[in-house]
Amino acid sequence: MSKKVAIICEYILFPQRIGGMDRFYKAYDIAIKKSGFEPVWFFKSAIPFEFYKEFDIKSAEGSNLESFFLDYCDSNNLYYDIVITHFLKPISYFFKEVKKRNKPYIINVDHNPRPLGGFPLKKIIKNRAKGLLYGKYVDKLVGVSNYTKEHILNDFGFQLKNKTISVYNGIDVSSCVKQELDRDENPINFIVVSHLRESKGIQDLLNAISKIDSGLYLNFKVDIYGDGPYKEELLRLQSENQLENVVNFKGNSPKINELLHKYHYLIQPTYMECFSLSILESLACNVPVITTTVGGNPEIIKDGINGYIFEPKDIGRLSEIIKNIITGEIAITNEVNIEIEKEFTLDKMVRKHIKLLTCI
Repeated sequence: MSKKVAIICEYILFPQRIGGMDRFYKAYDIAIKKSGFEPVWFFKSAIPFEFYKEFDIKSAEGSNLESFFLDYCDSNNLYYDIVITHFLKPISYFFKEVKKRNKPYIINVDHNPRPLGGFPLKKIIKNRAKGLLYGKYVDKLVGVSNYTKEHILNDFGFQLKNKTISVYNGIDVSSCVKQELDRDENPINFIVVSHLRESKGIQDLLNAISKIDSGLYLNFKVDIYGDGPYKEELLRLQSENQLENVVNFKGNSPKINELLHKYHYLIQPTYMECFSLSILESLACNVPVITTTVGGNPEIIKDGINGYIFEPKDIGRLSEIIKNIITGEIAITNEVNIEIEKEFTLDKMVRKHIKLLTCI
């Protein structure tokens, strides 16, 4: 008899955005069915569209996803052999409630970035208490980078070490069109792919550009793909610094992997990150990355080799990097896609996640 699997994702599906996680979900759904499991997907919100047509999806319609899942199981007298979560808190009371229902094997995949400077003391104490009280209800904790794995243990306690592993994110390299631009030609085209919230640091990018001599503005442009609650503030900064002819807000796109090759560099000035799929996709398209030292970024970006890396909020350093690129003082000349195609593929990621189930 097939094992029933519930996959709970604090994630919103909509057709204007098909990113790395969407492609993982689709590849995983195919693989888990081939392995003899029956998956049901629970999302925070889901607009039905073609990409997800083969999925069995339950949508919380924007309500609390954890409560929705528990109520759905109780109302329909459902049980699952395995429960997998993505983007939920790694350890919480929720998992105790899930474990009450036929004692499923629980896997939590932690994609959550930690705040710059760490949690306040009160939060640290609460996390350690949760680790002691509820850590026993989660059977496997999966960090999407070594950074994430280390922080799970730092946050919730080293008593969880034997059940905590890292499985790196991966991307569909076959869908990535390769960059063939001359990286020292002008104008230099920069791309940003990001949810527009304060923690992504796009405001630092705008301030960094404002420090560059306006006489160089004809030598580069920056296209920002994404949307989010911080967009109005970013538009204000764009206007205040008179950057309308340099910075363009493009909104969401479901085809970022097909656009990246048209750009010379990706910029990601984030304050918080686990292991960025946007960075992996950019490198797979042979597009070097300019980003910060947070999260798992240093595990993949090597300064001067496949990109440039700087401390978060260091606006002066970011401005210097951009200026030196557009004036030709520095450039990444290496092919930057080779390691990604070997080590960080979607197939490899899916196989490792499937192995977690077949070992049960």
